[in-house]
Amino acid sequence: GLRHKAVSILVISGDYILIQQRAMCKYHTPGQWANTSCTHPDWQEDPHRCATRRLNEELGITKLPLNHRGQVEYRAHVGGGLIEHEVVEVYTAHTQFNLQLAPNPDDVMATRWVSITDLQNQLATTPEIFTPWLHIYMEQHSEMIFKEMAGV
Repeated sequence: GLRHKAVSILVISGDYILIQQRAMCKYHTPGQWANTSCTHPDWQEDPHRCATRRLNEELGITKLPLNHRGQVEYRAHVGGGLIEHEVVEVYTAHTQFNLQLAPNPDDVMATRWVSITDLQNQLATTPEIFTPWLHIYMEQHSEMIFKEMAGV
């Protein structure tokens, strides 16, 4: 539960978000759906550089311009007696649905595009299939993250 730095990225196409299902070998929240990509920066690594690196490592995504949306701090139980207490730099990137993906099976089981409205409904009706931080982003920080999108 020690406070530490993190980055999170949400790749967006129109009013859809690319989400990923975490690999079963992950040490916490395996098999749960999360935002497009997230990680912890290497020691003294620039958050923007970290976000760019991690998109490539997890999903094979390169050359998408990232937009810094702000910082979120949260503390959440992630299972197995573990607590994440993160200070997260949040980024978005805009693309088309035909984005080429190469998911790393050590990180990602599956990906899918979901509309923001459908995601909000699914978070309410099947909360257990989503990571705690995705709940926090969507329920508490949607306005900051999606500020350029009307109606969110």
